[in-house]
Amino acid sequence: MTEIPSQSDPLRSKALSAPLLARIFHQAALVYFNAVATHLSVREASRRLNVASSAVSRQISHLEDALGLELFEREGRSLKLSPAGEILFHHTRRLTERLDLAVRELEMLRGLNLGTVRIASVETVGLGFLPRLIAEFGARYPKLQIEVSVTSSAEVIERIVNDRADIGFGFVTTPHPQIEIALRRDVRIGAVMRADHPLAARQTLSLGDCLRHPMVIGSPDISIRSVIEPFLQRSVTALPPLVEVDSLRMMVELAQQGHYLAIMTPIGAHAEISSGALVFRPLSDPGLPQNRFGVMVRAGRGLSFAPAAFLGHARSYLAGIELPGSV
Repeated sequence: MTEIPSQSDPLRSKALSAPLLARIFHQAALVYFNAVATHLSVREASRRLNVASSAVSRQISHLEDALGLELFEREGRSLKLSPAGEILFHHTRRLTERLDLAVRELEMLRGLNLGTVRIASVETVGLGFLPRLIAEFGARYPKLQIEVSVTSSAEVIERIVNDRADIGFGFVTTPHPQIEIALRRDVRIGAVMRADHPLAARQTLSLGDCLRHPMVIGSPDISIRSVIEPFLQRSVTALPPLVEVDSLRMMVELAQQGHYLAIMTPIGAHAEISSGALVFRPLSDPGLPQNRFGVMVRAGRGLSFAPAAFLGHARSYLAGIELPGSV
């Protein structure tokens, strides 16, 4: 790996004046700095920029000379941002994001329809309607690239906040100051089971009713577990043996076997409920909250063409489907 040249004196003697610094920030050095700051690697930055590692190192060194400050700290063969580098990256990242947005919008104006949609989704949605939503969008916009990460609700929010995803699908338990809910659907928590299950004939159930039958619930890693846990403890003196799993797909599969019912929202079993393979019966326990499903974006930040087009498609798609248990 090519190292950024080290300087003995952190306060460089040839720092430039403010007007000259402003000119520097419109040159290649800023692009190279952002790439190294993003990947914390000269080699990876050079690969992404398709230039020689020595050229990247030289531009960073020139920028540090101009500022009179070290932007990176060297720890062996690894890099990390210095305090000055953190400050600079905080501002330059916003600048380059706006420039990237401008380029994408100009591409849209030229009719190229190029771009990438980065989606982060909880497993429930990934197993529900998201595959069909993506397929329809891909058929409509075949030139757009789509990247999907299936993860936890907390990670969905983290990815959006840190600009690792454009659009998120997840369940929102508490408001986040940097997250805007672009589309919201409140759904009830209930029991998913086969139509021939003994409880399927009833239109509403309580957790106490469900606990009298073999039941599968999500492990503590799944967000819905924290919602229902107090009601589980309240329903019976001692919990009977339960099947705990950390996969929504496994919960749906177990429900389809007929022996178990699964406590979940209907979103994760949307396809099976729509086909009649499974039924959903909402829980009527007093005080049991609804689960708030949301399509999320970064607050205060405009979307480029590709994510904006996907968000518009998602709005239309979700308005046209019926979710059992939706409020």
